[in-house]
Amino acid sequence: MSVSWLLVEDGWEVVDASGRVAGEVSEVVGDPDADIFDGLKVLTPAGIETYVPADRVGEIEDGRFAVRIDAGALADEGAEPPGGAELRRDRSAED
Repeated sequence: MSVSWLLVEDGWEVVDASGRVAGEVSEVVGDPDADIFDGLKVLTPAGIETYVPADRVGEIEDGRFAVRIDAGALADEGAEPPGGAELRRDRSAED
């Protein structure tokens, strides 16, 4: 069952198109007030943080994010989101 990007939390599993584990969500990038999702930062198993733009994101399920990138090529995507993008607030700090 698909869920909104607004519910995604750091640490969710990221899988590639073949279902292989590609890493975990380290940050969600977007503007929650305008409901604009720009992409996400992924921490790969090799410890490399990379940015995946929204157009390369597949289905979002509870606890799992799918990306349309092969796990082996994920680190080649780039490390930074586009300029001007907001990083989502840490919801746990708001409790």
